[in-house]
Amino acid sequence: MTIPDFELKMNRYADIIVRVGLNLQPGQWLFINAPSLAAPLVHQVAAIAYQNGCRYVDMLWRDEQLELVRFKHAVRDSFSEYPVYRATGIIQHLQEGGAYLSITGDDPDLLKEQDAELISTARKTALTHLKPVYDMLDRNGFNWAVVGYPTLPWAKAVFPQASAEESVERLWESIFRVCRIDQPDPVAAWQAHVDDLQARSAYLTGKQYHALKYTAPGTDLTIGLAEQHVWQAGSSLTTSGIRFTANLPTEEVFTLPHRQRIDGVVSASMPLSYDGALIEGFSLTFENGRVIHARAEHGEEHLRKMLALDEGMSSLGEAALVPHSSPVSQAGILFYNTLLDENAACHIALGNGINYCTKDGEKISDEEYAARGGNSSLSHVDFMIGSRQMDIDGILPDGSREALMRSGEWAF
Repeated sequence: MTIPDFELKMNRYADIIVRVGLNLQPGQWLFINAPSLAAPLVHQVAAIAYQNGCRYVDMLWRDEQLELVRFKHAVRDSFSEYPVYRATGIIQHLQEGGAYLSITGDDPDLLKEQDAELISTARKTALTHLKPVYDMLDRNGFNWAVVGYPTLPWAKAVFPQASAEESVERLWESIFRVCRIDQPDPVAAWQAHVDDLQARSAYLTGKQYHALKYTAPGTDLTIGLAEQHVWQAGSSLTTSGIRFTANLPTEEVFTLPHRQRIDGVVSASMPLSYDGALIEGFSLTFENGRVIHARAEHGEEHLRKMLALDEGMSSLGEAALVPHSSPVSQAGILFYNTLLDENAACHIALGNGINYCTKDGEKISDEEYAARGGNSSLSHVDFMIGSRQMDIDGILPDGSREALMRSGEWAF
């Protein structure tokens, strides 16, 4: 590795994962889900976790090639099966107060040649078994974080013309930059950044807009907002009082749409990497809160399988605002990874909504959440719609409008 001070930067990265992302507390257990290629980062995180009083670090290693072997050779009727002990163990870990770290670095093209129906079946099976985990997550039941690790398959997808070594180094440099590792004091830089995002979310919550109006080439969309919606950003607070930052990096402020008040057409501004396949050049048309038409230049079968996952996948669970000038956008890189790409552009999410994006959402019943307009689904899939050509207005209850974004930048 020829990156100057690479080991120092890697250590800083692991440090902000533990201290800023997870805000791991003395006495907590930590569960890490990571690709096997990310072992060097896992070891750094574990060392810092133990130094900060973690009692035990447990692991679930992922092997992409083993997953590909399954799709190529396993009997076709076995994809509705799942190792139940895995879900049971994670659920028990979280119920007992543990923290959760997911490290992403998957090959975006891993399953592009595989059967979309089998991919959909396998995903739905896993999500069904892990539903209690996502239910706890949506109610801020535990501290968690998602971070990236530049594996070679991912790096080569991002920088296909570079050599293997150069592609990995360029991706590392990009992640260090957008995660503020190059700042003199990365922890202080993160605290200032999160404070700014929190101020914007507080302003928007106070406005209580009835709806958002999006206008851009190929997009003319109105998204009604849930009753008593709350804008969130940067960091969240668990029900036990732990402040954490779930996504590193993060540049968004986001809230809860009303599942029955979404109308118009929206075009994706970036490809979507979904279950090992790319969906590109796609658009969706909504009427009364549901997708009534979907098309894609590439990966349309995967798009349709995604929408057919369950009833809730044809509506929205999140609306997020990101300025075009965000560090991720300014990197000028298509990362083929939602963790990074969603912080380069305004985005929306099909599927499950986030309970804590409505007042007292951690406490209200499922019935009250639905009555306020919240959407429910097994899955939650973000896709990017923003660009330097996007304008967004906030529509007040009396029908008047206020500029929120102009030409992809904050207007307030």
